Amino acid sequence: MSFQLRREEVLDGDQLSVMLAENPAKAAQAILMAAKAGIVDGQALLGQILLDGQGIERDPVLARRWFQIAANAGHLMARNMLGRCWEHGWGGPVDCTLASLEYRQAAEAGLDWALYNYANLLATGRGVGQDQKAAFKLYRVAAQAGHAKSMNLVGRYLEEGVHCPADKEAACLWYERSARGGDFRGQFSHASVLAEGGNIDDALLWFERALAGGNLNFLRVSLGALLEAREPRIRAISDTWQARINTLQGDNLCS
Repeated sequence: MSFQLRREEVLDGDQLSVMLAENPAKAAQAILMAAKAGIVDGQALLGQILLDGQGIERDPVLARRWFQIAANAGHLMARNMLGRCWEHGWGGPVDCTLASLEYRQAAEAGLDWALYNYANLLATGRGVGQDQKAAFKLYRVAAQAGHAKSMNLVGRYLEEGVHCPADKEAACLWYERSARGGDFRGQFSHASVLAEGGNIDDALLWFERALAGGNLNFLRVSLGALLEAREPRIRAISDTWQARINTLQGDNLCS
């Protein structure tokens, strides 16, 4: 497939998605052109593809630099990604205090991902003082803005009722919203609620979706809950779960 790309089309999201799937190198060239031309969205995108190695040689150090450039120009997602670089040590040292500053700035501007990431630091006390109540409030703001991962965590807080009043009915609604929003942890939570209520057929469907999207750490942790399930049909899917874990572990060893 041949792409005729004009400069003003560089940041067309749909076109870039097609290009990254079919011709990653061509898409990377387009993004690089936009970034060098001073287009802030292009600078943020360049940081992302450099971080991922998508269509271009992976370079986390250079990715961090482009995130900084875009963040300095006011790009909220770039600032959030700069925070992730500091949090995870991508392209430089780990510094959760600096990560928290980046997240907080983007969160105060209303970016849902930054609200979620800053809440994670508050919940765990990394780079900031631990404050579960503040974390819950931020998760809730992000959830109300449509952030699926935050929806699942709001559900968990409400179910446990430790740092907020318990509300199992509301928790279940947040789990369902998270599941339908595509979060694999929310899908697992929603499936668990359905299974608890005896709706095993629907529960199995949501467990299957969680399996398809889940990462290795999630699958390892959630496998234990499946093995301990009272319902035999749910325990039976643990073999499929374990097979997926083995596959992902093998992929990690080869990468």
